[in-house]
Amino acid sequence: MTTTYTNYRLITADIDRSIERISQQPQVQRETEYYLSRIGDIKSIDDFMSDDRIYTYAMKAFGLEDMTYAKAFMRKVLTEGIDNDDAFANQLSDNKYKAFAEAFNFNRYGETATVFTRAQQGAVDMYMRQTLEEEAGTDDTGVRLALYFERNASDLTSAFSIMADEALYRVVRTVLGLSDAFAAGDIDKQAAYLEDKLDLGDFQDPEKLGTFLQRFTIMWDLENSSSSLGTSSLLMSSSSGFDISPDLMLTLNNLKLGGR
Repeated sequence: MTTTYTNYRLITADIDRSIERISQQPQVQRETEYYLSRIGDIKSIDDFMSDDRIYTYAMKAFGLEDMTYAKAFMRKVLTEGIDNDDAFANQLSDNKYKAFAEAFNFNRYGETATVFTRAQQGAVDMYMRQTLEEEAGTDDTGVRLALYFERNASDLTSAFSIMADEALYRVVRTVLGLSDAFAAGDIDKQAAYLEDKLDLGDFQDPEKLGTFLQRFTIMWDLENSSSSLGTSSLLMSSSSGFDISPDLMLTLNNLKLGGR
């Protein structure tokens, strides 16, 4: 059986080829063709949310697939946009909502919101990457975690931005050898420890990031028996596709609102 690191490297060694393979899958191809043929004709939030295929495709592209059902929540995200500091999306600790509101910025651009590249090919590119990561996770959850971390690492600005996303935090906890009990402890103490042990600037360096993820995949294999590598127990209900405690999410949101 190949290791998590080997599987991860097989995908990332030629990421364009890996994504091209995903794009040729019949179901992906059908949904993408539909999306690109219709998205430019979407002129309002009502249009956007009433077309289930368009809306579902966009939600998956931004890693929000499990929130597709929460239309009132997402309508508020889109309606308020991102231009005001107190806009709903800006108050959420998960930056994917802000990215979604920026890509489909009806608040700012009205009827022309969907003509921009970020709402068209940009969303398609993100959909392909999401699908690639999901597929990888069916065989090895560690590979999906590594791919997810690689994609988001450059956006990490603080310990709290790691802790707000259970998938990212799981990678970091694995590398640092931190237990579940540690993650259930005092938020400020967790943040202080991470800030002491990590240099977030390293995640901007592809070589250092690669070394970090190599360590993660090795540690992951050590912690997980071969029989568990194919499981997806982490793939629960959260906007990243991974489990996160509601209490932790609320706490982190409150910390952000408090000016941290």
